[in-house]
Amino acid sequence: MMGRSNSTLADCNLSSAVQVQYQRVVIQNNHNEKLVGILHETGSKEVVVVCHGYRSCKDRIPMVNLAAAFAIEGISAFRFDFAGNGDSEGSFQYGNYYREVDDLRAVIQHFKHVNRSVDTIIGHSKGGNVVLLYASKFNDVHNVVNISGRFDLKRGIEGRLGKDYLQRIKKYGFIDVANRKGNIEYRVTEESLMDRLTTNTSAACQMISQNCRVLSIHGSADRIVPMEDAMEFAKHILNHKLHIINGADHEYTCHQSELASIVLDFVKNSSSHDNAQAADKFVRSCL
Repeated sequence: MMGRSNSTLADCNLSSAVQVQYQRVVIQNNHNEKLVGILHETGSKEVVVVCHGYRSCKDRIPMVNLAAAFAIEGISAFRFDFAGNGDSEGSFQYGNYYREVDDLRAVIQHFKHVNRSVDTIIGHSKGGNVVLLYASKFNDVHNVVNISGRFDLKRGIEGRLGKDYLQRIKKYGFIDVANRKGNIEYRVTEESLMDRLTTNTSAACQMISQNCRVLSIHGSADRIVPMEDAMEFAKHILNHKLHIINGADHEYTCHQSELASIVLDFVKNSSSHDNAQAADKFVRSCL
């Protein structure tokens, strides 16, 4: 179960003189649905986009704390709700991996249209899959951070739908998922289930450009997505770095500061590397 976060900048145990403004931004996707997000505005040209996971939203950890950590460093960050989640319009669907890629595309295009740059996209859980799928389809981001994404999308279904989910969904066309009190929370249609089962993570990972840097982070105590999935990502992505956080659960409940530090270091090292390459090219051009 995912816990809600009422985190503030102070909760990150960080201090900064950077002035941060919190702006509610509404972006329309390709399906005429309004996507709602919060921009941690610092005035930087660059905007880091943070994506939530399955049946989650922009206001849960680690999305809030990651966006706050970037803002403290002077980098604007945008966390938003995919269609059918949180404050955004649309209906929740079980699969929708590439539909959420389209939502992410709409967000990135929005910032480019207002003369901002999006070089880094970050996703937690299902959002980790979405940012990787995005990078496999569009070659316009330089840093991708996959936090606790699931490599094998066939796993984890029985826990939610039951062992005989394929037989039941073929028979009835849908499965209603209830909570512990017996109340129906959402419906899984055959189409949405097939969307998940036919999303080829392995093939997508191999299509990510070598120029795109990918970081996968996983907690060793994650009981929702096994740590082995992170190791599979490492096998299939060319330019990949893997970091395991010992003792961390799926939401990094007690490891928020460590998670933010790892992500920030990865992104800042990219900037340093790019600057060094640019300086080297300048020197060579003067010789």
